[in-house]
Amino acid sequence: MKRIEIEGGHTLTGEIKISGAKNSAVALVPASILSDSIVKIENAPNISDIDALEEILEYLGASFKKEGSLITIDPSTIENKEIPEAISVKLRASYYFMAALLGKYRHVEMYFPGGCNIGSRPIDQTLKAFEELNAKVENIGNKYIISAERLIGGHIYLDMPSVGATINTMLAATLAVGTTILENAAKEPEIVDVATFLNNMGAKITGAGTSVIKIEGVQKLNGCYTEVIPDRIEAGTYVIAGALLGENLKITNIIPEHIKSLTSKLEQMGADMTIGNDYITINKIENIKPTNIKTLGYPGFPTDLQQPMTVLLSLSDGISYLEETIYENRFQNVPYLNMMGANIEISGQKIKINGVKKLYGKDVLATDLRAGACMLLAGLVANGITRITQVEHLLRGYENVIEKLVAVGAKIKLEEI
Repeated sequence: MKRIEIEGGHTLTGEIKISGAKNSAVALVPASILSDSIVKIENAPNISDIDALEEILEYLGASFKKEGSLITIDPSTIENKEIPEAISVKLRASYYFMAALLGKYRHVEMYFPGGCNIGSRPIDQTLKAFEELNAKVENIGNKYIISAERLIGGHIYLDMPSVGATINTMLAATLAVGTTILENAAKEPEIVDVATFLNNMGAKITGAGTSVIKIEGVQKLNGCYTEVIPDRIEAGTYVIAGALLGENLKITNIIPEHIKSLTSKLEQMGADMTIGNDYITINKIENIKPTNIKTLGYPGFPTDLQQPMTVLLSLSDGISYLEETIYENRFQNVPYLNMMGANIEISGQKIKINGVKKLYGKDVLATDLRAGACMLLAGLVANGITRITQVEHLLRGYENVIEKLVAVGAKIKLEEI
């Protein structure tokens, strides 16, 4: 079991280079199954979620090799067999194997995916899409058996713009017969990244990044090279750290447009930022103005930055309101922030944040990935020592987080307990 210990209050100065996007890479790796030959994925983050996907691919018989940030996958030796619960439960993204195996082999057997406990996170939209593509879905306990004599393109309307359902529909429809039209699709940059990867392999996908995506089925896909986009959530987390403690803290290898919803809010709160083509330099906000935030699908304010942002709102000079519209169980960080001196009230899917002058170091838990990022930021800015347990959640999504923060002046260490 691992624990992070932080001595708070240290200025952050220097440069943090952002890694490849977790939410993109965890879809690209399963998508490689659709190819008939070797694929190479550059700028892949070194995180435990990628290790879990590697375990599934190797279990299926694929060759997986990681050299630095380059992943090389040869899917030509795959045996399509049941993916057991012991490995599918390790992460939410395991359900991309459902779509990839169904698309390639017309049959898949696997168990319900795992991931952070931030709400019910159903996969009904994904299953609905499979059925619209002529697949039969059987659910026995936690196990799904999905098969089709052939997948046939269809007209699919998602009840909500789900990122997972959008990606799964693209994966399953790429090798289907005919054309698929997907409406009310999610627009996140990671979806564009996956579509680009598939198109590089020979798919015919247009409209990714808009609410209507068109997928013309092709007969086969071949290997290719792709590069993962920078992680906008990692970038946003460190930008918030800069607003809390920065002194010319420079966040590099980013696409500023991808976090515009965050930087717009930070400007309202009084941030001193310089935004370049691929970097942001930010200083500590001396007098943090309160603001209101509502999480939405891209290009709205991302749910994955809601919990980290709560630290900054907690130290504002006034009252802020935050509404979570994506997941119903994403305020598990709040009791621990309140332990550290924050004054936050929960009412359903909304929180009222009464600004305080200081936070104080305590022993806290990382209940999920982004709650872990919240506790990390709180520990960095708090007076005294903060110890965070259950940090495996945090390490799932942030590459070399300890090393990156130490390099810019944080007093932080990871230890076994």
